Amino acid sequence: MEKKTRNALIIGAAAAALPLLAIAPARSSRRQKAPFVGRNFAHRGLHSRDKSVPENSLEAFRLAAENGYGIELDVQLSKDGQVVVFHDDTLERVCGVNARVDEKTLAELRELSLCGSEYTIPLFTEVLDVIRGRGPLIVELKTGKRNRELCEKTYAILENYKGDVCIESFNPFIVAWFRIHARDMLRGQLAAPEEEYTMLPKIQRFILSRTLLNFIAKPHFIAYKIGRRPLSVRMSEHMGAIKVGWTSHEPRNEKGRDAVIFEFYKPRLKFK
Repeated sequence: MEKKTRNALIIGAAAAALPLLAIAPARSSRRQKAPFVGRNFAHRGLHSRDKSVPENSLEAFRLAAENGYGIELDVQLSKDGQVVVFHDDTLERVCGVNARVDEKTLAELRELSLCGSEYTIPLFTEVLDVIRGRGPLIVELKTGKRNRELCEKTYAILENYKGDVCIESFNPFIVAWFRIHARDMLRGQLAAPEEEYTMLPKIQRFILSRTLLNFIAKPHFIAYKIGRRPLSVRMSEHMGAIKVGWTSHEPRNEKGRDAVIFEFYKPRLKFK
C-alpha cells in the first residue's frame, strides 16, 4: 500500500471516529449503577397535581421516601450562598414573587410560601435529613452565575450523606466538574429536544439537544425528555449510556429505559 493511500485511510478513519468520540459516554461499573437502574424516581418528590403537596417541599420528599421511591430534586444557591432545593430560576410560578432565587437570602426565601401552602423553600441539608437514605437520589444542579460554588458546596454536603446519590445537569460543564472532582459518583447529562432551549442561540440549541459535549462531561447516563431522541443520543446509549427518561405521566414509559422520573401517579418501585 502506497504511503499516500495509507495516510489518507488513517486520516479518513480518524475523521469518521471523531463524531463517536464526541458523544461517547463514560462507562459505569455494576456497583455504580445498581441502585439506580430499574427504578422509578419521584420528580421533585411525591408532589400532588392540586399543589396541596408542593413540588420540592419537605412533605413531598417525606412521602416519596416513605413510599420507597427514588427521588429527583433540584439545587441552586441563594444570594447568601446557601444550597436550597428549588427548580425554577425565578420565584414567580411557585411563590408568586417576581425575582430570581439567587437575588434573595435564605431568610428572605423562608418568608415565601410554596404554591400557597404551609411549606417553604428547604435547604438541601434539610431535605437529606428527611430522606435519610431511604431511596436513591438524583440531584440536578441548576445553571446559574456561580456554578463552581454550587458544585463545591453540593459535593461537600453529599460527601457526608449516607445514601445512594448521583448528579445531573443540563450544563455539561457542571457535569464535567464532577467528572474531575468526584470521579466515583454517577453523573448524568440532562437534555431535551432543540425547541426546549428557547433562550439560547441556534448553534447552542443544536449542540445541547444532541449531547455533543459528552467528550467534556463524560456522563454515565443521559436523562432525555420523553419522546423522540436524536440519533446522537441513541448512539450514545448504544455505547453504554444509562437511559433515563423524564418526566413520565404513565407507566408505559418504562419500556426501553433503565430509569424513569415520574410525577402525578404512583408506579411500581422497580421495573427490572
